[in-house]
Amino acid sequence: MGDVKKVLVVEDDIHLLEGIRDILELDGFSVLTAENGSQGIEVLQNQSVPPDVIVSDIMMPKMDGIQFLKEVRKETRWFGIPFIFLTAKGERADVHRGMRLGVDDYVIKPYDPNDLLVKIKSRMDRMDGLKDKYTEMLTNLKRSVLTMINHEFRTPLTFVVAYADMLDNPGAQPVTESEARNYIKGISAGAERLRNLIENFILLVELETGSAKATFDWRKGPISSIESIFSDAQERVKSLKERRHVLSVEIEPNLPFFVGDMEYLVVATAQFLNNAAKFSDEESAISMGASSNGNEVVLWVKDNGRGIPVIEHENIWQSFYQIDRAVNEDQGAGAGLAIVRGIAQLHGGRTALESEVGKGSTFKLILPAVEPTN
Repeated sequence: MGDVKKVLVVEDDIHLLEGIRDILELDGFSVLTAENGSQGIEVLQNQSVPPDVIVSDIMMPKMDGIQFLKEVRKETRWFGIPFIFLTAKGERADVHRGMRLGVDDYVIKPYDPNDLLVKIKSRMDRMDGLKDKYTEMLTNLKRSVLTMINHEFRTPLTFVVAYADMLDNPGAQPVTESEARNYIKGISAGAERLRNLIENFILLVELETGSAKATFDWRKGPISSIESIFSDAQERVKSLKERRHVLSVEIEPNLPFFVGDMEYLVVATAQFLNNAAKFSDEESAISMGASSNGNEVVLWVKDNGRGIPVIEHENIWQSFYQIDRAVNEDQGAGAGLAIVRGIAQLHGGRTALESEVGKGSTFKLILPAVEPTN
């Protein structure tokens, strides 16, 4: 037998209140009651588990239904409770106000008991479906994060610990100067990879929670040097030199004027370059550039790597999404392209991909141009 669903009914007409309570209890619901909004708040505060639905009259003394709805929606723990108004025919303006405040449905008095039951059950079913979907999404996110942490954090951490142990406990043979330099280089590489992972996660959280918007708003300004964006991005992607890629840059002259955040654009371009280096053969050619597309500026990076199947073109921009991680163990955390899309959205822009399996990929960050101000 499933859990008994709980309904809070708030109504100042005691006879109507008792009638609704009896109908709901006969249908198997647990019912809480209150005679005005103030009492409704008190009842909610005394519940360790919030009710599944609130049914409330609009016209009540002390605290009417509109104010009661406002108070309910202020509390995070009550925010998602479906809210149904009981309303007289002449209260349509109040219904509209309630809808603007987030009421889910309403029932006209004198009410039809079956109509009330159907609306309560439909709202509960809808909420149960949303909860199931949320649980599924959360489970998938946890699985993705744990998989990523197990691989992406453990690998560089293992290098750091192993090389540090060899420096600290060399055994019978003394460590030569050359060996010590190699150990320190390994520790530095592992620490750098960990630092990049942590910075990416922090930025991804800022982008997805909206907190990066404030940073963007005070840092943004006219972009006068795409060359600086590209050169700074190259400096951040050490694998370009380590894998000896041949890099070329093509910047179209007289690009449209646009506004942006230099730091975020460097980060986005570096993510593109990092992907290109990672998924291309060593010493292969990579090109990057900027071009115009009507009233847009396009920053792009092109590689000759393994390419991406068409069916995955949209999925790769999702947080922590990876294509066949079990087959391709070099993928990384799956945060880079999600970061690029978040940066594009901050700029009022978008992302795009042209790719064919076995023939490489071109990743694009597309930004809107604006009219320069004098």
